[in-house]
Amino acid sequence: MIERMYKATIFAPSRIKEELLISLRELGTLHISDLVEKTKKIEELESVSRGYERVLKAISEGVNKKSIQDKEIDSSSLKELVDSLNIALDERDKLLSEIKELSAERERLLPFGEIKREDLKFLENSGYKVNIYTISPKDLKTLDSKENVSYIRAGFVGKQIAIITINDVIPSGYGAISFDVGSLSISEVDILLTQKNANLDRINESIKASSCYIKAIKKEILNEEDKITYEKVLSTYKEEESIVFISGYIPEDKKDGLIDFALKNSCGYLITDPEEDENPPTLIKNKGPVKIIQPLFDMLGLVPGYREHDLSLPFLCFMTIFFAMIIGDGGYGLIFLLIAIVMNVKSKKCSTLNALIYVFGTSTVVWGALTGTWFGSSAVLNAIPFLKVFVLPSITNFPDLFNMSTTETQNAMMSFCFALGTIHISLACVINIVTKLRSKNLSFLADIGWLIDLILLYFLVLQLVIGKEGVPVVLIASGVGVGFILVCLFGAFESGTPIAKGIKSSLGGFFTAFLDTISCFSNIMSYIRLFAVGMASLAIAQSFNDMAVPMLGGFMLPVGIFIIIFGHLINLVMGLLSVVVHGVRLNVLEFSNQLSMEWIGYKYQPFKNRD
Repeated sequence: MIERMYKATIFAPSRIKEELLISLRELGTLHISDLVEKTKKIEELESVSRGYERVLKAISEGVNKKSIQDKEIDSSSLKELVDSLNIALDERDKLLSEIKELSAERERLLPFGEIKREDLKFLENSGYKVNIYTISPKDLKTLDSKENVSYIRAGFVGKQIAIITINDVIPSGYGAISFDVGSLSISEVDILLTQKNANLDRINESIKASSCYIKAIKKEILNEEDKITYEKVLSTYKEEESIVFISGYIPEDKKDGLIDFALKNSCGYLITDPEEDENPPTLIKNKGPVKIIQPLFDMLGLVPGYREHDLSLPFLCFMTIFFAMIIGDGGYGLIFLLIAIVMNVKSKKCSTLNALIYVFGTSTVVWGALTGTWFGSSAVLNAIPFLKVFVLPSITNFPDLFNMSTTETQNAMMSFCFALGTIHISLACVINIVTKLRSKNLSFLADIGWLIDLILLYFLVLQLVIGKEGVPVVLIASGVGVGFILVCLFGAFESGTPIAKGIKSSLGGFFTAFLDTISCFSNIMSYIRLFAVGMASLAIAQSFNDMAVPMLGGFMLPVGIFIIIFGHLINLVMGLLSVVVHGVRLNVLEFSNQLSMEWIGYKYQPFKNRD
């Protein structure tokens, strides 16, 4: 449920603006709107915060956090430590760059051996100018046939030939590349590399030695973030003469508390409903099992707009089904349940994320049981006949075991996907109809039109894709036409719009309505991805099983076990990616688009002290 928000403005004398801000932060209920994001002070604070974060990242790399013994340190000493570590990190970056360049130079010189520039200089001063080239065998042959150049073959450098000339220069056009000896020999490069690697090790050791302050640095980062937030809010104050005021949004259940705060602090206040053109923050409060979907919303960054729908319940219900169908394997579902149990035992409490994994894992086990899929192998069903009791033969992935044909089971599965898609999108139409009826918006008739079109187009999909017989095409076409007319006549209505004006506006979207009607057909078809991805996952699991089974005996047993574990692990990860790509898409695009949902919201984040 999306909580009702109020627009609130607090007025106070300029002389107490900082004291008021501290009190507001302690109250912790006002979401400040239109925060100032950049001032010189804010940029300075952000620079300090980035310094702490950089050091924290550096000292956290490769550290066993369980072996760290936290040490106390005051803020001033910590600041000095972080500053010195940032200088050390700058030096490390410089050293890494220099080591990279020296290593590349060593690789370049290595094929030519130890060559010293002073020796070449001595020969040059004695009248012998030494030039070194690399040239392909083919070009060298051409050079020999056309030019009278004396040279010494020094050997191969990869596929090229190294040659040395004395007082002779190879003309251009023969593909010869002059080799620059450089300012350092290989031995000199090695000495420098040793020195710089020693310095690098010294810096890394000093960074590693600071790992005992990770906790203190994290705490200081939070303090710096609080300073930045405070400065942003302070800079957001508006001032006229001797009065300052600040505006924001507050949930309905916090309104009385803000009024009491204003009276207690001798401040003026103004609390109103947000204007239609305003977009307040979104605060969703779900009770009971529905709240377990919130971690998924947080991971995906999905926040409905203040005036949009809270889709927590339908999102959870359908996402659970989509997850089970896409992962598709009861054995994988057991793995998710095991992960959830381990998390539960380790944390000694069941978080919302933990509960969500329980739900997804259980639904996958149920789907795997219904389709008879356990680690992609029919051998499991044969070994444990009891599991066959739960299988629905019409949708099983192993039709041969239940006297079914592959065509029958695949058609049944596709029919189920299309029916699920029709129900899913039709639910969006029903939500729109109910919402618009409450607001007396005649465009609910257009949503009835969409609902008619969806149901009839479902039967058309069955005929075209599965070849279902007895579908009255003429009746479907007539019904879709009726739905299309309703959309064209009432699609652009808004609450309070005169009928004539609304119909005129709606008819202006005739072509768009025509394209959207075609989209209804493709939207239903889109749900076949649940069947296709599930079948692909099964095929991958079976392929790894087929590779491993011949090895499950004798000295090849470890290899066979490795292939099974590795193969199913890869398949499981790919399944999770498919859930994000396909399962989330069906909720966020097909379903949400029918609701005209844009997910344009942002979270309610009150100005408050950090917990």
